[in-house]
Amino acid sequence: MIRAGIIGSGGYAAGELIRLLLNHPGAELAWAQSRSQAGKPLYAGHDDLLGDTDLRFVAEAELDAADVVFLCGGHGQSKTWMENHSLPEGLRIIDLSHDFRLDPHFTYGLPELNAAAIAGSRRIANPGCFATAIQLALLPLAAAGELAHEVHINATTGSTGAGQALQDTLHFSWRQNNLSVYKPFGHQHLAEIRHSLGQAQGASPLPELLFLPLRGGFTRGILATVYTHSAHPQEELRQRYRDYYAGAPFTRVTTENPHLKQVVNTNKALVYVEKHGDRVLIISLIDNLLKGAAGQAIENMNLMFGLPQDSGLRLKAGVF
Repeated sequence: MIRAGIIGSGGYAAGELIRLLLNHPGAELAWAQSRSQAGKPLYAGHDDLLGDTDLRFVAEAELDAADVVFLCGGHGQSKTWMENHSLPEGLRIIDLSHDFRLDPHFTYGLPELNAAAIAGSRRIANPGCFATAIQLALLPLAAAGELAHEVHINATTGSTGAGQALQDTLHFSWRQNNLSVYKPFGHQHLAEIRHSLGQAQGASPLPELLFLPLRGGFTRGILATVYTHSAHPQEELRQRYRDYYAGAPFTRVTTENPHLKQVVNTNKALVYVEKHGDRVLIISLIDNLLKGAAGQAIENMNLMFGLPQDSGLRLKAGVF
């Protein structure tokens, strides 16, 4: 069994990670660190775990008792933690923050792009949630060298994408039945998106990516709509997407216009391709806490330790 530890275990993504590890057939949760929750049972911070485990939060990491450590602290905290700790030889790190996503010493953990590199790495930077949905919408075009025109992106995320720390835009009375744009054209995930698409496209320069992120009046999930120019017919494009994702256990190309409930509470990504004149529309949907965070982190762990990529991740969508 793979022994897993979690640094910064109080947030939403960490709660999902704990749940996945407790039910994983090839891994066990050795410890979950949280200074603010130290000594309390895990269900005190994640009440869905009541009755599932007797583990308690620990104040300090027990690095010698882990084979892999997931870093789930806030952005900026992972780099500080890495600088302040001497890591046992062989310990693997999977960071869920944005601290190392452009660091050449870390492998970017998008399995649909880097599965082989992830399998041979000891340091993984888990992708951002918006970045995951948008990259999955565009990777097949980039791999064919066909991102040549402006790409327009609109993507709406649920409130859990902003974390647990209280903000004005997370109050129920503000968020419920509401919709707003934030960080237009300047979202922090654009840098990693451009880096990965550039890796896939090779020498051809990338066009401008025009990204409008939105806050949705729901709890979890991301729906991204992406459009750009393409001269290819619809069925040819759909086949290109099916071919690119043929070996991906969680990314599915659908011919039916998808909806968010099909992916929420799962590690699935659904991708839909449709032509409108000389434009191609791609719709991409994920659960921001699973395929966009904890679930993808487990995918990366599975690849690193030679387990089937879908181990512990066959989850049912809450469609009703």
